[in-house]
Amino acid sequence: MKRLETLREYQENYLMLFDTAYKRYIHKEVDFSAKLIGILGARGVGKTTFLLQHLRDNPLPMEKKLYFSADDLDIDSLFDVAYAFVKEGGELLIIDEMHKYKHFEKELKKIYDMLALKVIFSGSSALQLDYARDDLSRRVMLYSMNGLSFREFIEIKEGITLSSYSKEDIFTNHIEIARSLLKSIRPYAFWKEYLNFGYYPFYFEDTKGYPLRLKRTIHTVIEVDIPSIFPIEYEKILSLKKLVRLVCESPPFKINIKALAEKMGIKDYQTLYRYMEYLHRGRILSLIRAKSRGDSIFVKPQKLYLANTNLHLAYCDSVEAGTRREVFFMSMLGEENIEVANKGDFVVEDKYIVEIGGKNKSYKQIKDVEHSYVVADDIEVGFGKKIPLWLFGFLY
Repeated sequence: MKRLETLREYQENYLMLFDTAYKRYIHKEVDFSAKLIGILGARGVGKTTFLLQHLRDNPLPMEKKLYFSADDLDIDSLFDVAYAFVKEGGELLIIDEMHKYKHFEKELKKIYDMLALKVIFSGSSALQLDYARDDLSRRVMLYSMNGLSFREFIEIKEGITLSSYSKEDIFTNHIEIARSLLKSIRPYAFWKEYLNFGYYPFYFEDTKGYPLRLKRTIHTVIEVDIPSIFPIEYEKILSLKKLVRLVCESPPFKINIKALAEKMGIKDYQTLYRYMEYLHRGRILSLIRAKSRGDSIFVKPQKLYLANTNLHLAYCDSVEAGTRREVFFMSMLGEENIEVANKGDFVVEDKYIVEIGGKNKSYKQIKDVEHSYVVADDIEVGFGKKIPLWLFGFLY
């Protein structure tokens, strides 16, 4: 198949230009024995790097593995490519940016059911792939890939190896963990740089150009990804950008939908909820909803954030310290593990009550609450139930 020859040529070009050695946390999480694996995540978090590293390091002979981006395909049938590859002895097919291929879920099911072939694919924005879960749920192992953790950022910058820890470890053993890490690093030597620039790995490709590239990445999600998938008119894109800016400029709050809709110039609350969900699926906003209220997008979120601290750089001239602390904590733990607390700021996994603040934050609001902790910025080592905020950057 002539098209297969062209894809092999593209693969060689990709590998010739690829030299990234550092491996992200997700390499240890993926079960590579699965027949069909999907890697989802925001634009720019390093999915292409992950795929190319697996292509390079997988022990199969090169002729038995094939990588290409969905951008490289100008044919109607992904299955035809996979079938031709199998006939030539292919065993591992790696497809990048699968969301750019129409009806990919149907073709992936056909490949899974009919061919003796392992497939790993990624989705650049995770928007279409989210919609495909019902079709692929019985076949695919899905993984969500995050941006760099604080630990990973330091490892790349310093060329060292540091341990990661579970939430249980940090809540119950934070003093010993912090003291152990302080033998190798001084966390606040890296803290501000990480909060501003450290979430997306492409920072290390061009540190000076990072703010501009970050803005372009986010604008692509809003201007290209979202309108191509959701029923939103192109002229409403400005409304999405306005919503992001309003969230960026505001402290985390229990949302007043009426006030927010008025600022947006929107009379229909359901439209505002849809806009929030579009940006949430695009990994630009994080929404914390009460788990007891279900998954409906028309349930008012308890709190609304930008998805990571770097996004403030793209949308705000300044950001409150309290906002940044909460966004960091949420981005490291994952919004799915957090609820808003009646006392304190958050409940983590239905167990730990957390109040977030600066180094002088007191226990006053949560002193009588079981499993309650203060998570404090500006301290290297905690004591008792006061845990350094930076330690939660070592969860992965």
